[in-house]
Amino acid sequence: MKMILISAVASATLMAGGYAIPESSVNATALGAAYIANAHGADAAYYNPAAMVYNDDVQLLEVDTTYIGLSAIDFSGTTGSYSSKKENFLVPSLHYTSKKLGDNGARVGFSIVTPAGLSKRWDSAVAKASAQEFTLQVIEFNPSIAIPITNAVSMGVGFRVISSSGVVKASRTGVYSQDMTGDAVNYGYNLAVNYHLASNISLAATYRSKVNLNVEGNANLAYTGVLPTVPLPAFSGNYNASVTTPIPATLNLACAYTFDTGTTVEAVYQRTYWSAYKTLNFDFTHPYAEGFFGGVKPKNWENTNTYRLGLTQKYERWVAMAGVAVDKTPVPTATLGYELPDSDALIASLGGRYQIDKVWNIGLAGLVDMKDSRYVKNNTIDGTFSHARAYLVTAGIEYRF
Repeated sequence: MKMILISAVASATLMAGGYAIPESSVNATALGAAYIANAHGADAAYYNPAAMVYNDDVQLLEVDTTYIGLSAIDFSGTTGSYSSKKENFLVPSLHYTSKKLGDNGARVGFSIVTPAGLSKRWDSAVAKASAQEFTLQVIEFNPSIAIPITNAVSMGVGFRVISSSGVVKASRTGVYSQDMTGDAVNYGYNLAVNYHLASNISLAATYRSKVNLNVEGNANLAYTGVLPTVPLPAFSGNYNASVTTPIPATLNLACAYTFDTGTTVEAVYQRTYWSAYKTLNFDFTHPYAEGFFGGVKPKNWENTNTYRLGLTQKYERWVAMAGVAVDKTPVPTATLGYELPDSDALIASLGGRYQIDKVWNIGLAGLVDMKDSRYVKNNTIDGTFSHARAYLVTAGIEYRF
């Protein structure tokens, strides 16, 4: 249903829970996104634009590619035992920061990233009834500017342009079928403040605004009229559909400390305001389609906390990085479904960079996101989801000019 597409969009396009992709560079993947107060280089334009003012006085351009592998999710419950399909993706990203603009030291930058993505397919008849296929693509263009306030304090402001598109299929043999597409372009902003408390201590705060997705699309829908609980005649056709749902705001608070050995430790607290996602309401142009597929659905998602810890060790030409994070799901048991069987997760990551010469720098990083098993009993599901994993490998190159 269109509502499930939007549910997937809303759950996937923020930096906590769902199938978010906060790792959009080599550094972010290697550190498990514990990369705010110690952000540097071209990707500071995305992770902490206020930190751009501390880059070397050169232009920086970084191009990255991330492989994402999603394992099959196993389900075992009252309706049987079955698994979703495995998924594989290649996701590119681009980051740029300028040299100083005039005497005040301001910088500009931009990033093109994929902050989220989702593909979930099931072959089981039970799961296909609501989640035969969900494919979501999200692209964000994020220009930003950084301004030094004092020698120790800087601020950054960015503008978010988010394009999303998706495909949703669901079917129940002899009863109904759904085949839908939708897309949207929506806007938001992001803010950042960076404070060098001392030469080796950096504090930072970043905020990404709530963005309302105003999604419009087409739905090929059919209902055979056989359900006694649904007093509607049979119908079929292509209908316009629309829905608005919030992507909640996200706050990051971070502290980075650098030791005399060249070791930097960063701790990040992330708060995602998922409580904005209370209900889901969507409209179809045909009254029968509205009557069968429409209606207000409660979601009642919860605000979440994510805790990240990153370690960076600098050598003459090498930089080694590692990270760990604990990520909480926003999805309550009462509204969890096959389209997003989410649960709490433990994240571990590792990576490094090598300075080839004064111009070129290369990097490679890997990450594994290990979801907890979760027992769910609600109006539609009674069973346990298990063995959900996400694997990321990011390779990138940075150019100084």
